[in-house]
Amino acid sequence: MKQLFNLVIFFVFSVQLFAQESKPNFIIIFTDDQGYGDLGTFGHPTIKTPHIDQMAVEGQKWTSFYVAANVCTPSRSAILTGRLPVRTGMYSNKRRVLFPDSDGGLPAYELTIAKLLKSSGYATAAIGKWHLGHLPEYLPTSHGFDSYFGIPYSNDMDRVNDLDAKTAFQDPKFEYFNVPLMRNEEIIERPADQNTITRRYTEEAVKFIQENKDQPFFLYLAHSLPHVPLFASTNFLGQSERGLYGDVIEEIDWSVGEILSALKSQGLEQHTYVVFTSDNGPWLVYNEQGGSSGLLFGGKGTSYEGGVRVPTVIWGPGNVKPGVVSKMGSTLDLLPTFLSLSGGNLPQDRVYDGYDLSPVFKGNSETPREEMFYYHGDRLFAVRKGDFKMYLYQNNPAGYPEQLEKLEKPTLFNLSVDPSERFDLAGQNPEIIAEIQAIAAAHQSEMVFGVTQLEKRIGD
Repeated sequence: MKQLFNLVIFFVFSVQLFAQESKPNFIIIFTDDQGYGDLGTFGHPTIKTPHIDQMAVEGQKWTSFYVAANVCTPSRSAILTGRLPVRTGMYSNKRRVLFPDSDGGLPAYELTIAKLLKSSGYATAAIGKWHLGHLPEYLPTSHGFDSYFGIPYSNDMDRVNDLDAKTAFQDPKFEYFNVPLMRNEEIIERPADQNTITRRYTEEAVKFIQENKDQPFFLYLAHSLPHVPLFASTNFLGQSERGLYGDVIEEIDWSVGEILSALKSQGLEQHTYVVFTSDNGPWLVYNEQGGSSGLLFGGKGTSYEGGVRVPTVIWGPGNVKPGVVSKMGSTLDLLPTFLSLSGGNLPQDRVYDGYDLSPVFKGNSETPREEMFYYHGDRLFAVRKGDFKMYLYQNNPAGYPEQLEKLEKPTLFNLSVDPSERFDLAGQNPEIIAEIQAIAAAHQSEMVFGVTQLEKRIGD
């Protein structure tokens, strides 16, 4: 009898251990203001990105992958919650991102990828730029992350010198920006030495992988570059043909290589999904200090393709079928996809805007995403259905200064043949305009807006 009891206990323990071990690891590598054309595999002629390029060969290169907003804060809320920023309150028509004097942040009731995975036994870590609230109740450790190492908002904030911004960015020194570096809820360095920030983020990421090799984990590595001001460590400074911007991207590529090497050295490469993408398009007004949208029109601060279509590679040897995916996907889709792959289910108490892409990872040629809604603050700027994108507003294609205007008549572009958005087809396709207008109307009729968290200031 005792022997049978021990056998049952062993069986139960083995089943639990197998279930735990069968849960895959997830890593998101999220860059800041990196344009569609800023990687070798996406067509840049002089920036060398061999590690990301190899990821694309071994995994999937997504050529029509979107963020949910064209600036930092709302985009970051969407990737972590799977919900449009207008639902979570991470939007504003006045202050489009959070600032050091903001007293808002991602609401406590929102469920991040980290919070959901942590509830099923995952170790979780956030490294890098957060930008979803710098006060304690909004930091990563309050949103499901076991640990945090990084800067709480953009690397150009807390500027302390007397130079104007553009002058400071032309010859950047980290002392010009009194940005804090935090570990969990404590500031450990101020100003953060941004010359070494990419290297230190990478070291933290590799350490996390090594320390959690025996349990499922989720790592959110959100680089604070190539957002201006630009910084690169000694080994990369002056090495790229593209100048300082290229130095920064090539160091990020090195960082990707270090992370993939860490996974391989721990025998985790066939048990881990790695997603590389960017939070929005390039900051075009900074000229050579900013990136490139490639063949796409517009940049950061716009909902034209160059502002919201981002370079994306998804890697997972043995789990992700290699190839080029030209159908639509979005950072909104990562939360439901990760939950599906980990054996979890979406909570039923809220609306999600993402889809499960796991069948596409495995080689299904069709994606569940047929539509994309592009918001600028609380205004629905454009809607895509299939190959066609209809605009309701127009904006300065450089994004800054903002020049948002409601169009008298919608414009329409076939993105499969005209990704540069040069040829307005609205006049020839009234039936498509009518179809997309109906989709937009249905979407807006069910939309419940969250209370904006971005407009309040500390001390007001």
